[in-house]
Amino acid sequence: MSCEHLVCAQCAHPVIEGRCPLCRANRERMHQHGFAGLPPAAIAVLLIVLLFASLALKHLSGL
Repeated sequence: MSCEHLVCAQCAHPVIEGRCPLCRANRERMHQHGFAGLPPAAIAVLLIVLLFASLALKHLSGL
């Protein structure tokens, strides 16, 4: 979701402009990234890589 088309309930201006403290806070909240500053897609790829690495280790160890 993007804040380009959202209108602030407090100042009635587009949130993207950040004219009031509420606009700025909501704009900042919407532009936050996932865990550790990584986008959610990168976190998903990292988890998949870890899954395959653990499966490879299990296969190589013969357990």
